[in-house]
Amino acid sequence: MMVRKIQLPLQTVSLVLGFMVWVILSSLMPFIKDDIALSSSQLAWATAIPILVGSIARIPVGYWTNRYGARKLFMISFVLLLAPVYWISQADSFADLIIGGAFLGIGGAVFSVGVTSLPKYYPKERHGFVNGIYGIGNLGTAISAFGAPVVASAWGWSNTVLLYSVILIALAALNFLLGDREEVSVRTPLLEQIKAVSRSEKLWFICLFYFLTFGSFVAFTVYLPNFLVSHFHLEKVDAGMRTAGFIVLATAMRPIGGWLGDKFNPFKILMFVFGGLTVSAILLSFAPSLQLYTVGCLTVALCAGTGNGTIFKLVPMYFSKQAGIANGMISAMGGLGGFFPPLILTMLFSMTGHYAIGFMALSQIALASLIIVIWMFYQERLALAANIVENTVEGIMITDKNGIIHSVNASFTRLTGYTSGEAIGKTPSILKSGKQDKAFYDAMWESLHSQGFWQGAIWNRKKTGEIYLEWLTISAVKSDSGDVVYYSGMFSDITTQQQFHHPKREKEAYA
Repeated sequence: MMVRKIQLPLQTVSLVLGFMVWVILSSLMPFIKDDIALSSSQLAWATAIPILVGSIARIPVGYWTNRYGARKLFMISFVLLLAPVYWISQADSFADLIIGGAFLGIGGAVFSVGVTSLPKYYPKERHGFVNGIYGIGNLGTAISAFGAPVVASAWGWSNTVLLYSVILIALAALNFLLGDREEVSVRTPLLEQIKAVSRSEKLWFICLFYFLTFGSFVAFTVYLPNFLVSHFHLEKVDAGMRTAGFIVLATAMRPIGGWLGDKFNPFKILMFVFGGLTVSAILLSFAPSLQLYTVGCLTVALCAGTGNGTIFKLVPMYFSKQAGIANGMISAMGGLGGFFPPLILTMLFSMTGHYAIGFMALSQIALASLIIVIWMFYQERLALAANIVENTVEGIMITDKNGIIHSVNASFTRLTGYTSGEAIGKTPSILKSGKQDKAFYDAMWESLHSQGFWQGAIWNRKKTGEIYLEWLTISAVKSDSGDVVYYSGMFSDITTQQQFHHPKREKEAYA
């Protein structure tokens, strides 16, 4: 039991380290470019390559975590990261940074480990909050963004990179000693899982949402240190502290976003998220002063962090049986969302001399995501209503105002014998038993017209010809203008239920 309880803090600390290593190059780039001559394009690629590799690698890492467990994946990842950390500490060329940066991607890929492993230890109603807590591992980027420049100012950037080796060895040992050796294994083949989830449009919508929210977080983390130095002429340490502030706010909002997703409808939370991103990106596109720029960036941090925590609440709603591969694909798209924007912003800046078009594009993607979330919210409500109707034990029949049957549920077929194909387009007269006279139906319609509903016992006939007694409630469904558009009938078979053999009801049925 103790081993299970320690997995959340252990894996969260492991993610902190993974993200610390993942952003070494972007955190120290203001120092590295003083020793290694880099063009603006080379600088963008050097900081983007770890993001690209780390994003793509999240898909197999999520699968391997389901198969081999978090203990082995974290331990092996940290041992493998020792090589690129040493390589980069000795780098003296752009090629060295690219080669080392590609392998630093392992640090970003470990994100898939926790989001795949940790839900196994908690009930579904806590998955949003648990993944939000695990997402605090984003603080690793803040620690590097703030701490690495401070250490590099005193010891040099090369020695600062080497310091990461000590922490990697320590965390590899902790996972070896404290990791869960008996984590539940899932052995469904990788391609089979990918095929199962990739058919769902919901997966690609969630991928888009995470592409935007986590991508914004990563892109601003990579882009801000160098931008603040070159555009606003801030000191390197000052730029690092401001970037760390962005990261801390986004990271702090992640567990809050997860908690909000558990407590409230996650789609409503995402409406706020994408609305906020739309407005803040428009503000940034006008290249405002440092003060307004700060407001825009902090709003991005607030919304992106909240969205990062809320989005993973949607995964168990749709992919409970393929959570590992779904988490891997979604988190991979999030990482790719951090890969492209810095490159696009750099290209646009070289072409136009400003970043306005890039930020305006961000606002439009956020607006499109807002529209999709609103659509999904109402689709979910409609699907829930349809699900309730379909699984209700009572028979349900919906007719238009002229009495033509529009839909029936499964219980209608079970009780009457008529399938939906046989009933739709017909009138309820297919059920008439002949036991009620015209006065009975006149009274029924009078009640519907005057009160909007009718309730009582009625004899009807099944498809087999068997006559049965049912308790029927008919309700008029009206439009906003008060006109009747549908009639909804709900009924159950009460033939054998003695409590319904009440003299008054028998009289109603035979009237």
